[in-house]
Amino acid sequence: MNFPRLTISGLLLVIICSSAVKPVIKTSRLYVANYENVLGTSFEMKVVASTPAGAEQAEAKAMAEIERLNKILSGYDKSSEFSKWQYGEKKATRVSPELYEVLSLFDKWRRQSSGALDASAEVVSKVWKDAAKRNVTPGATELAIAVKTVKQAHWQLDEVDHTALHLDNAPLMLNSFVKSYIMNKACNLALASGGVSAIVMNIGGDIIVRGSHQEQVLVADPKADAENDAPIARLLINNKAVATSGNYRRGELINGQWHSHIVDPRNGLPADKVISATVVSDNATDAGALATTFNILSPDESRTLAATIPHTEFMLITSNGKRVESDGWKALELKPTAIMAKANNTLSADKTWDPDYELLIGLELNQAGGMRAHRPYIAVWVVDKDKKPVRSLALWYNKTKYLDELDSWYDAYYNKFSDADRSVSSTTSATRPAGKYTLKWDGKNDKGELVKLGTYSIKIEAAREHGTHQLMTQELDFTKPQKLINLTGNVEIAGASINYVKKAD
Repeated sequence: MNFPRLTISGLLLVIICSSAVKPVIKTSRLYVANYENVLGTSFEMKVVASTPAGAEQAEAKAMAEIERLNKILSGYDKSSEFSKWQYGEKKATRVSPELYEVLSLFDKWRRQSSGALDASAEVVSKVWKDAAKRNVTPGATELAIAVKTVKQAHWQLDEVDHTALHLDNAPLMLNSFVKSYIMNKACNLALASGGVSAIVMNIGGDIIVRGSHQEQVLVADPKADAENDAPIARLLINNKAVATSGNYRRGELINGQWHSHIVDPRNGLPADKVISATVVSDNATDAGALATTFNILSPDESRTLAATIPHTEFMLITSNGKRVESDGWKALELKPTAIMAKANNTLSADKTWDPDYELLIGLELNQAGGMRAHRPYIAVWVVDKDKKPVRSLALWYNKTKYLDELDSWYDAYYNKFSDADRSVSSTTSATRPAGKYTLKWDGKNDKGELVKLGTYSIKIEAAREHGTHQLMTQELDFTKPQKLINLTGNVEIAGASINYVKKAD
């Protein structure tokens, strides 16, 4: 299987090795790769390695391990070992070490969370999904039956023979923390590759940082769900895992009311008291399990449970906007810099953009039949009526040397381009669907100043290295009311939408 070459970023790391004769200076670089449709979401991997070949080998090992474990643990793939075990004969079956370990971990977390984390929560989720199709709220009797089913034992493990006996027909899913489990295994394999000194892996907002590298991790704001929104926290992470779970990207809409996809299997109701939970821990599986569980438990219960897992910190955002932190959370946070803290909303004599409004830009990338695919280079920016650049909203790429493939962006912005920031930060958030992104323009220019009302154009450019190229342009006159605009898709972008709206509270 061929893997795309990784990016050489501008960040240089110098490793000085001792020698009996003289110091040997070995230069390592940061290489970056991006994919869509890895475990059903987006994927970014950064490798600090001494050679491109070493970085590519680390990436190949990680991707192969992810595929191997997904074929074992996936509840969506009917040919996976887990699916065959779940829907096969009800007899004690010798299973792989990985499936046995994950089932054992679910038993452990079911006990430690007092039933809040349960693989059979899918029984309750299915009730809500089916009800959403009919646009009705599930009845009390229907939910009571589901909860009774959840409380039963669903499997029996034999530690001596390493067998698992499936006891009933309740639907099971292992997705509460299996993504984190897979990431941990893949990251460890990649780090063991020759010439590799650090790995940063981000799958759908869950992040692992391993080795001699510190990563700035931005925590997404659950009430401002866009890729370029200001984060609610900035962390400095080394040899830790970060996981975030929340209700703001997935769920069911019934009679105009949003219901979280995270359900409390103990009462059958969607978890709605906590809208986002971010956990930092030594072990990725612990971080993933706790992030999901903390959406269900009360903040006090979460604090008690976190105290049982060494070196674990958390931040919760409740439905009423309250921020709840563990005692050691502040020690992980970076203090805002002068640039980060700057916000210029000063109105000039000319009529400016109304700061109560924003422009939402939705992007959906074309998916290669649901198969894993390397993400194209994407640039999104704003120009004024004279075609001069006003605001850069997004730039996603792999290799710096191929940025000129985005020729319109290149002409507008390359002289202002800096590769440094993207090399040292990642964003943790609730898992997003593969290929679906939202961006915002708040009416400010690149200096942070509100622009004058008038005519502006949104530019959306997509390209591949020596491959496809598309440019989408939409002009808008912001002196007039605007309606939702849907743009026709192309080879790389399935579709885009532009909507000028009042900011949500």
